[in-house]
Amino acid sequence: MEYVKLGNTGLDVSRLCLGCMGFGVAERWVHPWVLDEDRSRPVIRKALEMGINFFDTANVYSDGTSEEIVGRALKEYANRDEIVIATKVHFRMHQGPNGAGLSRKAIMSEIDKSLKRLGTDYVDLYQIHRWDYHTPIEETMEALHDVVKAGKARYIGASAMYAWQFLKALHVAEKHGWTRFVSMQNHLNLIYREEEREMLPLCKEEKIGVIPYSPLAGGRLTRDWQETTHRSETDQVAKSKYGATEDTDRLIVERVAAIAEQHGVSRVQIALAWLLQKEPVTAPIIGATKNSHLDEAVAALSIKLTPEEIASLEEPYVPHRVVGPQ
Repeated sequence: MEYVKLGNTGLDVSRLCLGCMGFGVAERWVHPWVLDEDRSRPVIRKALEMGINFFDTANVYSDGTSEEIVGRALKEYANRDEIVIATKVHFRMHQGPNGAGLSRKAIMSEIDKSLKRLGTDYVDLYQIHRWDYHTPIEETMEALHDVVKAGKARYIGASAMYAWQFLKALHVAEKHGWTRFVSMQNHLNLIYREEEREMLPLCKEEKIGVIPYSPLAGGRLTRDWQETTHRSETDQVAKSKYGATEDTDRLIVERVAAIAEQHGVSRVQIALAWLLQKEPVTAPIIGATKNSHLDEAVAALSIKLTPEEIASLEEPYVPHRVVGPQ
């Protein structure tokens, strides 16, 4: 396993991050394909054995049960000082007023609940899951600063927003001397590259760590176009992201397949190798739900694509509707 610094920090993270949205109680989440605790634990343990020390979850995943499963497994299998736990806050966790968003009240309440579910005194990275259009960013940034100063989070990060919003948040923190975001968790893969226009250049300039989610486009980059899986047939979120661009996306998937065949490796490895070579990406978030998924992801670290191969993969791309910040 390779390790790198997360943005402009001294924090060492594995070059791959295990996304934990796939662990939880299916009946308490929008995705029926998530793994229960008994099936989740072997995947988490395998990730640790392969050197992955970076785990990303969120309070909203399976109504908090993802955090509970991840917390119990990491407590049993890992040394807390050696692992990096990231979680997120924003989406609705209970009905009624103040059940969602990034107000001071919501943040202070949700960090304590996340820590209790994770079974830890602190998280290494506390991220805002989306932009809150109904709360002043000054209120949010000061609350996050206080969370860090209280020792409940080591660093803070952001996810899925427009570049102007992220820059505004960075400016507000700098202006007031508050804790600054160190990472951006955004939507980026071979068939969704809108982040290359403004967000990636901004992160490179500001020395922000980039930890993209959906690196395999919900599995679309890993199989023949006509093949289906339980997830592809039931994942309405992924369908909303990619359903409108299937004709052009298919060309990219075909090129992934061709280059994978030339290298004698899987398509997963080619899609991840492309992302790992994209600056300033730090660690793609892989949503592994099988041990074999981890094997293929780690194998991608040893693949280096040529400039000609990268150009071939990128050439068919056409602009997509922006997905994520809304």
